[in-house]
Amino acid sequence: MITSPHNEKLKLIRKLHQRKHRERTGLFAAEGEDLVQAADAAGAEVEFVLVAGQDVEPDLLDGVSELGSGTRIIGVYRQRWADPGGDLRVYLHGVRDPGNVGTIIRTAHALADGPVVLGPGCADPYSPKAVRASMGSVFARPPAAAELADLDGFKLALEQRAPTDLRDVEPSPPLVLCLGAEREGLPAGLDSQVDATVRIAMRREAPDSLNVATAAAVAMYEVANRMADRA
Repeated sequence: MITSPHNEKLKLIRKLHQRKHRERTGLFAAEGEDLVQAADAAGAEVEFVLVAGQDVEPDLLDGVSELGSGTRIIGVYRQRWADPGGDLRVYLHGVRDPGNVGTIIRTAHALADGPVVLGPGCADPYSPKAVRASMGSVFARPPAAAELADLDGFKLALEQRAPTDLRDVEPSPPLVLCLGAEREGLPAGLDSQVDATVRIAMRREAPDSLNVATAAAVAMYEVANRMADRA
Protein backbone atom coordinates (compact mmCIF):
# COMPACT_ATOMS: atom_id res chain seq x y z
CA MET A 1 0.00 0.00 0.00
CA ILE A 2 1.39 3.40 -1.03
CA THR A 3 1.27 5.75 1.94
CA SER A 4 3.58 8.58 0.87
CA PRO A 5 2.84 11.40 -1.61
CA HIS A 6 6.49 11.16 -2.65
CA ASN A 7 6.05 7.68 -4.12
CA GLU A 8 7.60 7.43 -7.61
CA LYS A 9 4.40 6.17 -9.23
CA LEU A 10 2.39 9.08 -7.86
CA LYS A 11 5.10 11.51 -8.94
CA LEU A 12 4.98 10.06 -12.46
CA ILE A 13 1.20 10.51 -12.69
CA ARG A 14 1.58 14.15 -11.67
CA LYS A 15 4.21 14.71 -14.34
CA LEU A 16 2.02 13.10 -17.00
CA HIS A 17 -0.42 16.01 -16.66
CA GLN A 18 2.17 17.91 -18.73
CA ARG A 19 2.36 17.37 -22.47
CA LYS A 20 6.13 17.67 -22.59
CA HIS A 21 6.50 14.80 -20.13
CA ARG A 22 4.00 12.64 -22.04
CA GLU A 23 5.97 13.27 -25.22
CA ARG A 24 9.29 12.59 -23.55
CA THR A 25 8.24 9.31 -21.92
CA GLY A 26 5.63 8.04 -24.40
CA LEU A 27 3.32 7.40 -21.45
CA PHE A 28 -0.07 8.74 -20.40
CA ALA A 29 -2.57 8.27 -17.58
CA ALA A 30 -6.22 7.17 -17.73
CA GLU A 31 -8.62 7.60 -14.83
CA GLY A 32 -11.73 5.60 -14.00
CA GLU A 33 -12.98 2.05 -14.27
CA ASP A 34 -14.43 2.46 -17.76
CA LEU A 35 -11.14 3.62 -19.27
CA VAL A 36 -9.09 0.99 -17.49
CA GLN A 37 -11.50 -1.70 -18.69
CA ALA A 38 -11.26 -0.32 -22.25
CA ALA A 39 -7.47 -0.48 -22.01
CA ASP A 40 -7.63 -4.11 -20.86
CA ALA A 41 -10.03 -5.03 -23.67
CA ALA A 42 -7.76 -3.42 -26.28
CA GLY A 43 -4.62 -5.09 -24.93
CA ALA A 44 -2.97 -1.76 -24.13
CA GLU A 45 0.58 -1.87 -22.86
CA VAL A 46 0.25 -1.06 -19.17
CA GLU A 47 2.98 0.33 -16.94
CA PHE A 48 0.96 0.06 -13.73
CA VAL A 49 -2.55 0.50 -12.32
CA LEU A 50 -3.30 1.96 -8.89
CA VAL A 51 -6.57 1.15 -7.12
CA ALA A 52 -7.66 3.33 -4.20
CA GLY A 53 -7.75 1.44 -0.92
CA GLN A 54 -5.91 -1.50 -2.45
CA ASP A 55 -2.65 -0.16 -3.88
CA VAL A 56 -2.70 3.39 -2.56
CA GLU A 57 -4.40 5.44 0.12
CA PRO A 58 -7.50 7.05 -1.45
CA ASP A 59 -6.59 10.63 -0.54
CA LEU A 60 -3.18 10.22 -2.18
CA LEU A 61 -4.79 9.02 -5.42
CA ASP A 62 -7.15 11.99 -5.26
CA GLY A 63 -4.11 14.21 -4.94
CA VAL A 64 -2.75 13.22 -8.36
CA SER A 65 -6.13 13.01 -10.08
CA GLU A 66 -7.27 15.37 -12.83
CA LEU A 67 -10.87 14.72 -11.81
CA GLY A 68 -10.64 15.62 -8.13
CA SER A 69 -11.96 13.67 -5.19
CA GLY A 70 -13.44 10.23 -5.51
CA THR A 71 -10.97 8.78 -8.01
CA ARG A 72 -10.95 5.01 -7.58
CA ILE A 73 -8.43 3.88 -10.18
CA ILE A 74 -5.70 5.35 -12.39
CA GLY A 75 -3.69 3.44 -14.97
CA VAL A 76 -0.51 4.48 -16.74
CA TYR A 77 -0.08 3.19 -20.29
CA ARG A 78 2.30 3.37 -23.22
CA GLN A 79 1.07 5.50 -26.12
CA ARG A 80 0.24 3.79 -29.40
CA TRP A 81 0.23 5.43 -32.83
CA ALA A 82 -1.47 3.91 -35.84
CA ASP A 83 -0.54 3.75 -39.49
CA PRO A 84 -2.47 6.52 -41.30
CA GLY A 85 -4.10 4.18 -43.81
CA GLY A 86 -7.70 3.13 -44.36
CA ASP A 87 -10.63 3.59 -46.71
CA LEU A 88 -12.05 6.41 -44.57
CA ARG A 89 -9.87 8.61 -42.37
CA VAL A 90 -10.22 11.99 -40.71
CA TYR A 91 -7.40 14.51 -40.93
CA LEU A 92 -7.30 17.31 -38.36
CA HIS A 93 -5.21 20.47 -38.67
CA GLY A 94 -5.00 23.01 -35.85
CA VAL A 95 -7.79 21.47 -33.75
CA ARG A 96 -6.53 22.64 -30.38
CA ASP A 97 -9.33 21.59 -28.05
CA PRO A 98 -8.51 18.17 -26.55
CA GLY A 99 -12.20 17.44 -25.95
CA ASN A 100 -12.89 17.81 -29.67
CA VAL A 101 -9.91 15.64 -30.59
CA GLY A 102 -11.02 12.89 -28.20
CA THR A 103 -14.63 13.05 -29.36
CA ILE A 104 -13.60 12.77 -33.02
CA ILE A 105 -11.43 9.74 -32.18
CA ARG A 106 -14.47 8.14 -30.55
CA THR A 107 -16.69 8.93 -33.55
CA ALA A 108 -14.13 7.63 -36.05
CA HIS A 109 -13.91 4.39 -34.07
CA ALA A 110 -17.66 3.99 -34.60
CA LEU A 111 -17.95 5.10 -38.22
CA ALA A 112 -14.60 4.92 -40.04
CA ASP A 113 -12.22 2.07 -40.75
CA GLY A 114 -9.15 4.30 -40.53
CA PRO A 115 -7.74 6.43 -37.71
CA VAL A 116 -7.93 10.09 -36.92
CA VAL A 117 -4.77 11.59 -38.40
CA LEU A 118 -3.38 14.55 -36.49
CA GLY A 119 -1.56 17.26 -38.38
CA PRO A 120 0.24 20.34 -37.05
CA GLY A 121 -1.23 22.37 -34.22
CA CYS A 122 -3.57 19.73 -32.82
CA ALA A 123 -4.20 18.99 -29.16
CA ASP A 124 -2.47 15.99 -27.65
CA PRO A 125 -4.80 12.96 -28.02
CA TYR A 126 -3.21 11.49 -24.90
CA SER A 127 -3.99 14.46 -22.67
CA PRO A 128 -6.37 13.64 -19.80
CA LYS A 129 -9.29 15.54 -21.36
CA ALA A 130 -8.85 13.93 -24.78
CA VAL A 131 -8.55 10.43 -23.31
CA ARG A 132 -11.76 10.93 -21.31
CA ALA A 133 -13.60 12.34 -24.33
CA SER A 134 -12.55 9.33 -26.41
CA MET A 135 -14.30 7.04 -23.89
CA GLY A 136 -11.59 4.43 -24.43
CA SER A 137 -11.48 4.60 -28.23
CA VAL A 138 -7.94 5.95 -27.99
CA PHE A 139 -6.97 2.43 -26.87
CA ALA A 140 -8.97 0.49 -29.47
CA ARG A 141 -8.36 2.88 -32.39
CA PRO A 142 -5.15 4.81 -31.72
CA PRO A 143 -4.57 8.04 -33.63
CA ALA A 144 -2.00 8.61 -36.34
CA ALA A 145 0.22 11.61 -37.03
CA ALA A 146 1.09 12.82 -40.52
CA GLU A 147 1.15 15.78 -42.87
CA LEU A 148 -1.77 16.07 -45.26
CA ALA A 149 0.58 15.86 -48.24
CA ASP A 150 1.72 12.42 -47.11
CA LEU A 151 -1.77 10.88 -47.14
CA ASP A 152 -3.05 8.98 -50.14
CA GLY A 153 -6.62 8.99 -51.39
CA PHE A 154 -9.25 11.60 -52.28
CA LYS A 155 -9.04 14.55 -49.88
CA LEU A 156 -12.38 16.13 -49.07
CA ALA A 157 -12.26 19.31 -46.98
CA LEU A 158 -15.16 20.62 -44.92
CA GLU A 159 -15.69 24.37 -45.12
CA GLN A 160 -19.02 25.97 -44.27
CA ARG A 161 -18.62 28.66 -46.94
CA ALA A 162 -17.95 26.15 -49.74
CA PRO A 163 -20.41 26.30 -52.66
CA THR A 164 -20.79 22.51 -52.96
CA ASP A 165 -22.98 20.45 -50.63
CA LEU A 166 -21.49 17.29 -49.12
CA ARG A 167 -24.53 15.41 -50.45
CA ASP A 168 -23.59 16.34 -54.02
CA VAL A 169 -20.30 14.43 -54.09
CA GLU A 170 -19.87 10.71 -54.76
CA PRO A 171 -17.35 9.46 -52.21
CA SER A 172 -15.03 6.62 -53.16
CA PRO A 173 -12.34 4.98 -51.04
CA PRO A 174 -9.72 5.73 -50.00
CA LEU A 175 -11.05 9.04 -48.73
CA VAL A 176 -9.71 11.57 -46.23
CA LEU A 177 -12.10 13.99 -44.53
CA CYS A 178 -10.13 17.15 -43.72
CA LEU A 179 -11.10 19.54 -40.96
CA GLY A 180 -9.41 22.58 -39.45
CA ALA A 181 -10.02 24.74 -36.42
CA GLU A 182 -13.58 25.92 -35.90
CA ARG A 183 -13.01 29.60 -36.63
CA GLU A 184 -10.09 29.46 -39.05
CA GLY A 185 -10.81 26.23 -40.89
CA LEU A 186 -7.98 24.70 -42.88
CA PRO A 187 -5.12 27.15 -43.50
CA ALA A 188 -4.90 28.69 -46.93
CA GLY A 189 -1.68 26.85 -47.68
CA LEU A 190 -3.50 23.52 -47.74
CA ASP A 191 -5.99 24.53 -50.45
CA SER A 192 -3.82 23.09 -53.19
CA GLN A 193 -3.57 19.74 -51.38
CA VAL A 194 -7.30 18.94 -51.21
CA ASP A 195 -9.31 17.56 -54.12
CA ALA A 196 -12.67 19.10 -53.21
CA THR A 197 -14.19 21.40 -50.62
CA VAL A 198 -17.76 20.92 -49.42
CA ARG A 199 -20.15 22.23 -46.81
CA ILE A 200 -22.73 20.56 -44.58
CA ALA A 201 -26.12 21.97 -45.53
CA MET A 202 -27.98 23.52 -42.60
CA ARG A 203 -31.32 25.25 -42.13
CA ARG A 204 -31.37 28.88 -43.19
CA GLU A 205 -31.85 30.16 -39.64
CA ALA A 206 -29.16 27.87 -38.21
CA PRO A 207 -25.84 29.11 -36.73
CA ASP A 208 -23.01 29.99 -39.06
CA SER A 209 -21.08 26.82 -38.30
CA LEU A 210 -21.02 23.58 -36.34
CA ASN A 211 -18.66 22.51 -33.60
CA VAL A 212 -15.77 20.72 -35.31
CA ALA A 213 -16.51 17.43 -33.55
CA THR A 214 -20.17 17.64 -34.59
CA ALA A 215 -19.24 18.47 -38.17
CA ALA A 216 -16.84 15.53 -38.27
CA ALA A 217 -19.58 13.19 -36.98
CA VAL A 218 -22.14 14.36 -39.54
CA ALA A 219 -19.67 14.08 -42.41
CA MET A 220 -18.37 10.67 -41.35
CA TYR A 221 -21.89 9.29 -41.03
CA GLU A 222 -22.89 10.63 -44.45
CA VAL A 223 -19.75 9.46 -46.24
CA ALA A 224 -19.54 6.05 -44.52
CA ASN A 225 -23.12 5.19 -45.36
CA ARG A 226 -22.86 6.30 -48.96
CA MET A 227 -19.64 4.39 -49.45
CA ALA A 228 -21.31 1.29 -47.96
CA ASP A 229 -24.29 1.67 -50.31
CA ARG A 230 -21.95 1.77 -53.31
CA ALA A 231 -19.86 -1.21 -52.21
